[in-house]
Formats: sequence, structure tokens, C-alpha cells
Amino acid sequence: MTLFLYILTVAIWGTTWLAIYFQLGDVDIVVSIFYRFALATLILIPLVVIIGKARLGSRQDQFYFVAQGGCLFSLNFICFYYATQFIPSGLVSVIFCLATLYNAVNSRLFFGTRVERYVWLASLFGISGLALLMSPQIHLDDSWINTLTGVGIAALGTLFFSFGNMISVRHGKVGIKPLQSNMWAMLYGTLILLAICVISGATFRLATNAEYLWSLFYLALFGSVIGFTAYLSLVIRVGPGTAAYTTVLFPVVALSLSAFFEGYQWTSASSAGLLLILTGNYLMINKGIRIKRAVAA
Repeated sequence: MTLFLYILTVAIWGTTWLAIYFQLGDVDIVVSIFYRFALATLILIPLVVIIGKARLGSRQDQFYFVAQGGCLFSLNFICFYYATQFIPSGLVSVIFCLATLYNAVNSRLFFGTRVERYVWLASLFGISGLALLMSPQIHLDDSWINTLTGVGIAALGTLFFSFGNMISVRHGKVGIKPLQSNMWAMLYGTLILLAICVISGATFRLATNAEYLWSLFYLALFGSVIGFTAYLSLVIRVGPGTAAYTTVLFPVVALSLSAFFEGYQWTSASSAGLLLILTGNYLMINKGIRIKRAVAA
């Protein structure tokens, strides 16, 4: 079951970055994200009720559901969507690899989980690879500012995502199932997005072209309902650090699609950078599995 969840997460989230690209255009970014999670919530709530997993939880649980909604279903995606305006969606997925490092550090801060030395070594590979991957996009003109802006916004979104992972670990420790927490968190995240739209004076219009509508449906059902349920199930099963290893294959899938649809150009530097990132993530996966086996033995 764990392997199935791993493959499902990679297959879905490796392609959602391109779907996000098709959401950009005439519709306000925050409004598009609101439509995504409003639709996902409308799909998820009846499903959770039908299978009998709907639970109110305690007042403290509801507080954490609100926080999870902010971190996983609103603020992080605002960052990801805006970042895609500055850099290709495939590069945003590469920066999302930082979730592995963020989760390791945050697990230490919030739960006292020891950060092994191999994590720092793997992170060095990842940061070096990211620098190489970004280098073809940085020119000696104003465009380098846009590139760094996109990188910074995407990194902030990944940090929000990591905080959401920590809240999911808390849910697992008190026996809250992913479907239950997702239902409430997604509802609260949708309300947060609605509030932001209203306060900012955004116009609620809906694009009617096929690319926008199909990508919206895909992001709502597969990217949100199925993808997040699969991923957060992994977080509870194997921990946030190991679950974040799914990001190792996201750049391969996302950059391949980005090259075809967005015109992303592979260079020797970017290829070397991707190789370093994959090497760092492989190191984390390989060492992490060995340590878990040693502890289990």
C-alpha cells in the first residue's frame, strides 16, 4: 500500500505543475485557486460523509484544521501560482524539492526528531544543483530579478507546505484520519481564499476555454482530493521526512512536460543541476531507508 501511495503521489503531483500553468491568464490567480479548492471541497465533503469518516473533532482539532487549511490549501498555492508567472512550472517543482530539507528541520524543531548528517550533505547537493539549474535563467539584465523573485516565492510556498506536513503529523498522533482532516482543512482553506479574494477586490470571472476548465477539474479532483489524501496518508505511515522523498521524481516529470509545453530549454548546466538534485534526494532516500531498517532491527 505504501508503494502504491508513493507512485500515485508522484504521478499526480508531477503533472499538476503543468496544470497550474494552464490556469494562468485572464482569471485572477487567487480566484483560480479559490475555484480549485471550492470544487475540491464540494467533491470531498459528500465523499467523506458517505463513507462515514466525517468527524467534528475537538476545539483544538478545529484550530489545527484552520492552520492546515492556511498552510496546505491556500497560502502555499498562492505562492506556487505567482511563482509560475516568473519562472517555468518545471522549475517551481524543482524548488519544491526543498520540502525534504524543510521537513527534516521542522521535524527536529516541532517533534525533536534528530536531523542526521546525511541530510545536510544531501541538502548541499540540492542547493548546488538548484544554483546550476537556475543559472541559464539568470541574465545580466532585469530578467534575473524576475527569476530570483520566482525562486523566493516558490521557496516560501514550500515552507508553508512543510508546516502543513507538521500539522498532519500531529493529526496522525491523535488518531485523525487524512480524509477527515482534509475535509475540514480544505473547507477552511477555501474560506481563507474567499476572504482574500473579497478583501483584495478580485473579480470572480471564470474562463471558458477547454485548457482552463480541464486543468481546473484535474487540479480539484486529482491534484487536491486524491493527491493530498495519498500524500498525507504517506506522511502518517512513514513520517514527513520520508514522505517528502516523493519530490525526487517531481522535477523529472514536471521539467519534461515544461520543455514540451512551455518551451523550457535544457542546457548542460541545467542537466548537471538536475543530476545533483536527484543525487542529493537519492542519498536521502537510501540513507533514510537504511536507518529505518536498522532501528526496526
